[in-house]
Amino acid sequence: MKLSLPTLLSLNGGYVDTAGFLALQGLFTAHVTGNFVTFGASMVLGTSGALAKLLALPVFCVVVICARLLGDSLAKAGAPVLRILLGLKLALLVIAAALAIHFGPFATGDGWQAILTGMVLVSAMAIQNAVHRVHLGTAPPTTLMTGTTTQIMIDVADLMRVVSPDARAALLSRLKRMSAAVGGFALGCAAAALSFLFAGVFCFLVPPVLAFFAIMIHVDDHSAENRPK
Repeated sequence: MKLSLPTLLSLNGGYVDTAGFLALQGLFTAHVTGNFVTFGASMVLGTSGALAKLLALPVFCVVVICARLLGDSLAKAGAPVLRILLGLKLALLVIAAALAIHFGPFATGDGWQAILTGMVLVSAMAIQNAVHRVHLGTAPPTTLMTGTTTQIMIDVADLMRVVSPDARAALLSRLKRMSAAVGGFALGCAAAALSFLFAGVFCFLVPPVLAFFAIMIHVDDHSAENRPK
């Protein structure tokens, strides 16, 4: 079965978030609002990485704005917007992997090396989130699973009731897409944890590979859509 672009993005989202959390002293690089909690914990418990956690959200916001503006400019120029943005995310993940391997392992999250690596990862995930919202709006989120899991449970409850065949088909279709997103994200989290356990900061070599395959999937899907029937 061919892996879809949204599912692969979810896989990469879970992987990057977990790898960043483990390697960068509790920094969420994809689920950036989670850093509000870890920043508070850093303040109370005196753990490292408070500045990175504080910077994550504004950096994320700035990159999303830039991605949106860049996408508009590319669209006006007739350029392949989604492909270019996915390529930019790939480039950032490559840079982050190089930084992590060169400067890591990070004994503290307060050094500029750890902060720089974290912000590059946050920027990559910001682009992924922007891409999802603008170009894959009908697909489930790829970096935050709470809302998706809630909808899955609502749909399961609705399936327990007597519904029409058309409504049941629609529910099952949505359940399939959302379950793939949650499953991909969970698989990414587990893979990152195992990779970090056995390979340390070299685990960051995986996200660029996944990002490259995401571009290839998009290219194949785009080619199939434009192929004469």
